Amino acid sequence: MTDVSRIERWGSATLDVVPASVDGLRTDGAAPLNSVPGLVWAFRLHDDGRPEALPVDAPPAFVHDGKLWLHFNLADSRAREWLATLHLPAPARELLLSKDNFQQLHAIDDCIYGVFSDLVREIDESTEQTGFLRFIMSERLLISGRHQALCSVDAMRHMLEGGHRIGTTTALLEKIVDEVAGTMDRIADRIGNEIDVIEERILTGERDGLRSRLGALRRTSVRLHRQLSGMRALFHRLERKEDDGLDPALRLQAGKLAQRLDGLDHDIIELRERSRLLEEEIHFRLEEESNRHLHALAIVTTLLLPPTLVTGIFGMNTKGLPLTDVDSGFLWAAALIVGSSAAVYWIMRRMRIVR
Repeated sequence: MTDVSRIERWGSATLDVVPASVDGLRTDGAAPLNSVPGLVWAFRLHDDGRPEALPVDAPPAFVHDGKLWLHFNLADSRAREWLATLHLPAPARELLLSKDNFQQLHAIDDCIYGVFSDLVREIDESTEQTGFLRFIMSERLLISGRHQALCSVDAMRHMLEGGHRIGTTTALLEKIVDEVAGTMDRIADRIGNEIDVIEERILTGERDGLRSRLGALRRTSVRLHRQLSGMRALFHRLERKEDDGLDPALRLQAGKLAQRLDGLDHDIIELRERSRLLEEEIHFRLEEESNRHLHALAIVTTLLLPPTLVTGIFGMNTKGLPLTDVDSGFLWAAALIVGSSAAVYWIMRRMRIVR
């Protein structure tokens, strides 16, 4: 068994640990463990960048010549209990185990820690639901965790399993952030394609179901913008304070990441505005159609007003009504009805109310 239970020093040349048991992994008096609880996967990154997948049913060796990436399922209470026993910087450990659902990024002398938003992953595809990746990174160790399966870390896992070389933990974290942006970029492409199709249908006069679909696309773009704006702010802030005593080995390419996120956020904002404009287009077309219907109804009502007056007059049960003793009285009344409607129509044509 590996004599390991807690990380003692961050940013050192090796991953030094304090032994807690010689017969198995033990955490603060707990029963010996044959594996780290809640560990989803583990990778060793050798000095030449070659990744090596480690078994999750045995405790990883912290003392070696490479770097480690340990990814945990924080929904497992045993994992949180085990992580709480590690000798980590107190604020970093508290954030890792907390349930804060807002993005943040902190840097101290020997580590970087924070929370990134990501998209939740189902079995075979990404969703539009937001999840959060929590991490603590030193020069030779990256500990990450999540409560739901996330797209970025899963994509990174597949890349490492495929032999993609990563030289440092900072490069690993940067690649994870890049995968977050990549996932959002793919969703943005899908939104753009759907908006193009909807725009074509609007131009051909179709409207059925388009407003609800545009509303869903707009909500998705708003959520993506909210996530990206938060991440952009984090890296812009980190870029401004990178020289404030941070270990050079822990310095992320904050400017490059912020630039990538800025460009993606600009595209998302454009998609949001396009969806809003198309919603307004549909709304205006519906209003125009409603106005045409109301205009037609108003014309019909106006044309029927004089005949209604005529029939009302001849329907009065009073003496002295004209045409009551004339054999052709009905024909004269019908002629008055038609003539009154024709006269009103002629007046409306002269006033350009109808064409």
